[in-house]
Amino acid sequence: MQTSRYTLAAIGGLMLNAFVWGVSWWPFRHLNGLGLNPLWATAAMYAVCTLLIVAARPSALGALWRNPPLWGILIASGATNAAFNWGVTEGDVVRVVLLFYLMPVWATLLARWLLNERFTRLVGLRLALALAGALVVLWPSAGGLPLPQHPADWLGVIGGMFFALNNVLLRKYAHTPPEARGLAMFAGGVIVAGGVAAVLTAQGSIAPVPALAPEWAVGVGLMALAFLAANLGLQYGAERLPSAMTAVVMTVEIVFASGSAVLLGAEHLSAQALFGGSLILLAILLAAWPRRT
Repeated sequence: MQTSRYTLAAIGGLMLNAFVWGVSWWPFRHLNGLGLNPLWATAAMYAVCTLLIVAARPSALGALWRNPPLWGILIASGATNAAFNWGVTEGDVVRVVLLFYLMPVWATLLARWLLNERFTRLVGLRLALALAGALVVLWPSAGGLPLPQHPADWLGVIGGMFFALNNVLLRKYAHTPPEARGLAMFAGGVIVAGGVAAVLTAQGSIAPVPALAPEWAVGVGLMALAFLAANLGLQYGAERLPSAMTAVVMTVEIVFASGSAVLLGAEHLSAQALFGGSLILLAILLAAWPRRT
């Protein structure tokens, strides 16, 4: 009974993370409309989260410094947030989320490398399904190669790669202090998103941070609290569940993202996206098969 309760709590943490990420495209687009680029918004939100963690757990700084392997989580988490938040703001929400969830491909390869998980025929099957789904989603209606057509598509793919790495590293280093892992995830959002934003702003590719105004400052504060709860939920769930089960539960984000985008009139679901997405979902669901058997 106790194990079941802990498992449900871990799944609940992952579900919270999936919901926040799934509907986050709307506030990011709103903030972008107010002049705050999603990269700067991500850096600002995670700066608030980082300060809150350091204030609540001052020992987290020293623990993070004494555990260099956690710096990989810092980079992976930061790159995940920067790529995903920028992608869903600038591109098609459904396409970006589906490409983000090419999780079976990246998680399988990373788990084989970092966790020494076996590569079986079933693993090969779900890799093939995930890649086939991606090809369907990316297939151009006018013909040509099924490659990402928009920078946002690439951001979805890159974000998914780093998200898989983040989950595998959380599992691998679950023995490290939790406050250090949490700080690594939030500090990564500040360093990576803020660093990329600073470079692009210097190049004139994106707008600088606008003058401080309640319209966007309040939104950043509320989103910071939401992402704080979501990422702590991810950390709690990912370190207690097998990576395969984590991947399955997190697919609920696809439902939250696509459903909210359609309901709010921002996107529409095409037959091509539905078919390709079904293949990707099937691949992720197959990841749970070894656990059940």
